[in-house]
Amino acid sequence: QVQLVESGGGLVQAGGSLRLSCAASGIIFGVNAVGWYRQAVGKQRELVALIRSASTNYADSVKGRFTISRDNAKNMVYLQMNSLKPEDTAVYYCYVGRYWGKGTLITVSS
Repeated sequence: QVQLVESGGGLVQAGGSLRLSCAASGIIFGVNAVGWYRQAVGKQRELVALIRSASTNYADSVKGRFTISRDNAKNMVYLQMNSLKPEDTAVYYCYVGRYWGKGTLITVSS
């Protein structure tokens, strides 16, 4: 059974930083694309960052502020988020292969 468990969400002031982690189990981690998506209230889920093969893609809104990384030995995906803005407030979801985590809420106060 595949499980993706996110951690690291919470409340932060604008300009602050957070690091999200996603622990994956039950899946051959190293061969799959990994990423982070987010969904704000009243909006559709959107891509934040994705690692697929040798390429990494970011949403324009987070370029230069967020960094995605993976540790294949530990089956972990990370998202380092700096210079957070109120518009980054959303539920953030881990994605591995075709599987999704349950999400972790990030609230950025102004």
